Amino acid sequence: MKKDLNYIAKVEKAIKEKYGDEAVQNPRKDWDDEKEAEYIEQLKALTEKRMNASRSKERVEINGILVSKKLINKESQRTCPVCRVYSFDMKDDVYMNKFDCCFKCYIEYVDGREERWKAGWRPKNNKENTINGNNT
Repeated sequence: MKKDLNYIAKVEKAIKEKYGDEAVQNPRKDWDDEKEAEYIEQLKALTEKRMNASRSKERVEINGILVSKKLINKESQRTCPVCRVYSFDMKDDVYMNKFDCCFKCYIEYVDGREERWKAGWRPKNNKENTINGNNT
């Protein structure tokens, strides 16, 4: 197969006119040892990130149940420190993380009074209210 150098030159010239000088340059032109080292570091970081992601997807058997390894190390608070109710409700998780209380306590004590709550105010816990299920 014979190469038509005139045709190649015309195509290259058309590409250069349409897309600029960089489109027809050899990619190795601007590559040096420093860029090679930076690329290798980026590649190592990406590989490490992928390995960590795959480790977090690993499952471990606990009492006959497969549990994600990342959940084993993670401590989650399921009991509201205000009303002391244990909850599996997902919406309680959101309020537990943000306001350190369950959704019910958020509505009763925090909603509309976030600044007071963030400043440290908490309802008084006495035995009578706790037994009746009310915290004031």
